[in-house]
Amino acid sequence: MSETEIFEAVVPDEWAGERVDQALAKLFPDYSRSRLQTWLKEGQILVNGQVKRAKDKVLGGEQVKLQVILSSENVWEAEAIPLNIIYEDEQLLIINKPANMVVHPAAGNFSGTMLNALLHHAPELEAIPRAGIVHRLDKETSGLLVVARTLIAQKLLVEQLQARSFLREYDAIVTGLIIAGSTINEPIGRHPVNRKKMAVNEKGKPAITHYRVSERFRSFTKLVVKLETGRTHQIRVHMAHIGHPLLGDPVYGGRFQLPAGCDDAFEQVLRKFKRQALHARHLGLIHPATNEFIEWDVEMPQDMITLQDALRLDLENHKDDIRRKK
Repeated sequence: MSETEIFEAVVPDEWAGERVDQALAKLFPDYSRSRLQTWLKEGQILVNGQVKRAKDKVLGGEQVKLQVILSSENVWEAEAIPLNIIYEDEQLLIINKPANMVVHPAAGNFSGTMLNALLHHAPELEAIPRAGIVHRLDKETSGLLVVARTLIAQKLLVEQLQARSFLREYDAIVTGLIIAGSTINEPIGRHPVNRKKMAVNEKGKPAITHYRVSERFRSFTKLVVKLETGRTHQIRVHMAHIGHPLLGDPVYGGRFQLPAGCDDAFEQVLRKFKRQALHARHLGLIHPATNEFIEWDVEMPQDMITLQDALRLDLENHKDDIRRKK
């Protein structure tokens, strides 16, 4: 699958002495500099009919021709997997991802992913890097994701993500009681021993997580978590770091412990919940075409609703004990 577009421009005289890649970035601002450099190397950009290097200098007045050939960048197969599409237009897709779905193929998960489903729903995504996926959720995290349908939309959305202007809020249920909201500002990098895990690491990348209390149960707390950055496993790592790992987290949750006085029904609910209790509930961004800020909300999936109901019932069943302790 391929698509070709031709763009032509003239280098202004006042840009004389600038590098070719710098001039291209200003002539064609809809595309990232790295992508323009790739096209330059591949001969898809001609300056006065010649292939130039990125570090070459312009003199001013050159005729620039850009031939954009969009073709498949991967060998992933389209699969007829249902998608819960919350919003769709020519520029983007908003997906409500279920838990237990991998976003992008990787070792051990070459099929059955959201990317495979996207290629079936919108075949033109085959020509977009990562099938237009702008950001990811962990396999067992449910909720909202945005997918770009064009290169231009992808560039603009990635820029928003990097500028921290996306609004991303999560429902999270953590172990222990949290009295008040706060901000965690701790860098995250690879775990020094277990390379499959992430950890708060002074050599890691900056990571900022804001949280506020939504509801308190007997031994757990429901939070609304807002991401300012988007590091791998950020919420899971940060909450574990402050001693309140996500309920059900198989990687960062530590040894499973039942609350004191837990009845059989509540114990079964807790034991059956096998994933981190995390749901990407709210997403807001600037639409790449209209420049309007748009927001979406999706309710927690049924497994988290069932968990929440059980936590509320457990609190109700022990309200007399709690009063006596006070």
